[in-house]
Amino acid sequence: MSKVTCDMAMSLDGFVAGPKQSLDQPFGDGVGDRLHQWMFDEPEQHAAVIEGITAAGAFIMGRNMFSPGRGAWDLDWNGWWGDEPPYHAPVFVLTHHPREQVTMKGGTTFIFVTDGIEAAMAQAREVAGERDVAVAGGAETVNQYLAAGLIDELRLHVAPVIIGRGERLLHNVGDITLEPLGAPSGTRLVTHLTYRVIR
Repeated sequence: MSKVTCDMAMSLDGFVAGPKQSLDQPFGDGVGDRLHQWMFDEPEQHAAVIEGITAAGAFIMGRNMFSPGRGAWDLDWNGWWGDEPPYHAPVFVLTHHPREQVTMKGGTTFIFVTDGIEAAMAQAREVAGERDVAVAGGAETVNQYLAAGLIDELRLHVAPVIIGRGERLLHNVGDITLEPLGAPSGTRLVTHLTYRVIR
C-alpha cells in the first residue's frame, strides 16, 4: 500500500533553511549548501537515500519551494531547478494565486493548487496510484501536513551544523509520536533517521 513520505535535510537545532536572501541564495547565507553537502560531496555513499527521495509517484510542495515571489506570478519563473527538475513526476504546488501548469523536461509537471493541503493531497494520491506521495517541503508545508495527520513516514537527514535561525521543522505540529524505523545511518556529513508518524 502506498504511503505519504517526507524527506527533510535539517540542522542539529531543527532548522531546514536560513533567511532567504536572493535568487542566488534560495536557502539563505549558504545554509542550503551546508545542509545538503552530503548529496553533492558523497553521492555514491548515499545513493539509496537519494533514490528514495525522488522515487515518489507525486510530490507536494509549498510555493517557497517553487518560487521566491509573493502575490502575482512571474510567469517567466519555472522553479529553482533549471530546465529538468529532479522530480520526474507531477508536483503539486500550494499557492493562493492560480497559475497554469508548467511542464518541464524529464517528466516533471508543476500543478498549482489553490484550495488547500487536503485538495493537493487528494490530487497527488490520484495521480500517484500505487506509488508513494512525497511532501517535499518547505518547513511550513511539512508542519501543516504533520499537524493534519497526513504524513506516514518522516525521513530526516541531519547535518552536524548549528544554524540558529531560519525555518524550523516540527514547529506547532501538535502532540505526535515518532517511532524509529530501522537503525540510523550516515557519514560525517549527515545522519539519516526514519520515523513512522503515529497519530
